[in-house]
Amino acid sequence: MKFAVRYYTKTGNTKKLAEAIAAELGVEAQSLDVPLTESVDVLFLGNSYYAFNIDPEVKNFIRGLEKGKVGKIVNFGSAALLNSTYKKVKAEADKVGIPMDQKEFHCKGEFKGIHKGRPNEDDIKAAVEFARNYK
Repeated sequence: MKFAVRYYTKTGNTKKLAEAIAAELGVEAQSLDVPLTESVDVLFLGNSYYAFNIDPEVKNFIRGLEKGKVGKIVNFGSAALLNSTYKKVKAEADKVGIPMDQKEFHCKGEFKGIHKGRPNEDDIKAAVEFARNYK
């Protein structure tokens, strides 16, 4: 299996998860400004809610993916208030014909003092265990 990990973050929380997942998979976690140039079986895509939606950069990244170059997208992320971004990411992936894995990883993320210290060590371990199931 060939993996890639891309993420978008404003606070650094999702980057922590991306780096842990990538280390487990033996790849480098890269931000969305690094285009996906090679074919992968599984693209782990980290993101969060900003103003009750996924960021336009996440939408643009997904729209730029080539059908056939990505086997499937696995959604992951963190957020202080809202949880899963799955439906929003899937809506964009459906537009370009890339399937989404039904499983995803999500945990709380610190924002303005809410959920202080999250993602924490237990969250990171859970993210690694989640990624391990794809190997």
